[in-house]
Amino acid sequence: MAAARTAFHSLWIYTMNRCPTPSRHAPRLAGLLVAAALAALATSASAQAVRDFPANAWRGTLVVTQPPAITIDGQAARLSPGARIKGPNNTLLLSSTLVNQELTVNYTVEAHGLVHEVWVLTDAEAAEKRARAGE
Repeated sequence: MAAARTAFHSLWIYTMNRCPTPSRHAPRLAGLLVAAALAALATSASAQAVRDFPANAWRGTLVVTQPPAITIDGQAARLSPGARIKGPNNTLLLSSTLVNQELTVNYTVEAHGLVHEVWVLTDAEAAEKRARAGE
């Protein structure tokens, strides 16, 4: 009987702790997380300053009529199946959120004549000179 009681006590004493105590590393971990968040913000702010557009990009005024149908400078066109539209801060935009808005953009055309990449321009980028299609 004594052996049974010892086995029971050993199971009871070593139960799983369901409420862990805070680690002694918690303040250091919190500081690292804050530093990483600040670094990410600084990186996104610096990435926002300058965008390099490909040499083959054209300038135009884009209006999304009914995705994937668009017009560029009043001429009917279509977005390619893998088209990317990047906003002024380089985030991806859905074409359906841009319906009936006139946007000054730089864009590239793929081999089949479909618009493949579009960059919605900031005022500073729009002030820079770039060739339009047909010029």
